[in-house]
Amino acid sequence: MSDQAAFAGALLDSDQACPDGLFSSNGADPASRFAVYRNNVHSSLINALAAAYPVTRQLVGDDFFRAMVGLYVQASPPDSPLISEYGSTFAAFIQAFEPAASVPYLADVARLERLRVRAYHAADSQPLNQQAILEQLQGPTDLGQLRLHLHPSLATLNSPYAVVAVWAAHQTEGAIATLNPWYAQSALVLRQGLAVKVFAIDSGSVAFINSLDQGSGLEMAVEHALETSAEFDLNHCLTLLISHDAITHLHTEQKESP
Repeated sequence: MSDQAAFAGALLDSDQACPDGLFSSNGADPASRFAVYRNNVHSSLINALAAAYPVTRQLVGDDFFRAMVGLYVQASPPDSPLISEYGSTFAAFIQAFEPAASVPYLADVARLERLRVRAYHAADSQPLNQQAILEQLQGPTDLGQLRLHLHPSLATLNSPYAVVAVWAAHQTEGAIATLNPWYAQSALVLRQGLAVKVFAIDSGSVAFINSLDQGSGLEMAVEHALETSAEFDLNHCLTLLISHDAITHLHTEQKESP
């Protein structure tokens, strides 16, 4: 192990001793100085997750949240130099964290907030002109050959809890009093311009969007959506995607000649 790797490992693991070879220019104890630096790094990671998961933090209170995140930081140190990527496994940690079991929707709210972070930092892509999309969709094109490419920021989430309602209630003062989290809800997250938006959608729309994202043609995506939910509304789902600049490319895939 290199000296740099040993230093990084000790910095992120409070059970490890101060690395050998450190010294202080003013004669202070290197171990004490290293402990201060380690604590600052630890605190900065906790603060980063507190900023990335504001609703998750509000649901359990700041003290509980910071104690939980402190354990997460010890168990899952960063594996990327980009702080925006840290916390990708936090929701799974919450799911298995027994003291958080009294808030069963906490992990899914964390998943939603992680999707918001990813959407904000996702690559940019120029959306298609809305009128051009409508003209092509209304034309004589075989739907089975039509392929839609979606914005890189777009993601979906299915939950047995009302995750969008929970998240939205914490964006408006006084809305928590009437909150009912005990029903299934699906979410669509996307970035339009610089604004990250969250929408409640049905499970059929999730199946439709995911199918498109995996390269299926429009006709097959509709079939998958209807298999998931007979109440899937294609017009409503397409209107949502088009009106929020979620479609970046649309083309017809020619059938191969026999």
